[in-house]
Amino acid sequence: MAISGKISVEIVIQVPASKFFHILAKEFHNIQNICERVHGANLHEGDDWHCTDSVKNWTCLVDGKVITCKEKIEAIDEEKKLIKYSIFDGEIGQNYKLFKSNVQVTETNNESASVKWTIEYEKINEDVKTPYGYLEFLEKGTIEVDSITTSYY
Repeated sequence: MAISGKISVEIVIQVPASKFFHILAKEFHNIQNICERVHGANLHEGDDWHCTDSVKNWTCLVDGKVITCKEKIEAIDEEKKLIKYSIFDGEIGQNYKLFKSNVQVTETNNESASVKWTIEYEKINEDVKTPYGYLEFLEKGTIEVDSITTSYY
């Protein structure tokens, strides 16, 4: 069994790529008001939710279990519509030496876009599960944000 790896999921959304990326890059603090699996979030360090030196606390429902973790944006590439996150502490810190997620939003045609989430991880040992539950959390959250945003767009 591999201790480290990458897993990913790609979701077709109805919201234009630029709008969805804007939500992730500039309105991420509102995710807790949209996604039922996000129970709460707050700014732990820094003055702005959307800059690379800020740390956020998250409380989420993953695999039917409430977990807490911290998240920090490592990089934002506006041109490629790509954001790189580092996730740590809480249950993630107990089970993974490394846990990073990347999201890239791509235009597919005039009426839809594609959101690709990739999780890169390194488990603390072979007994730790591959983080498919976290990938499902990101997928379902993306679908919720798309659904809510589509109704306002």
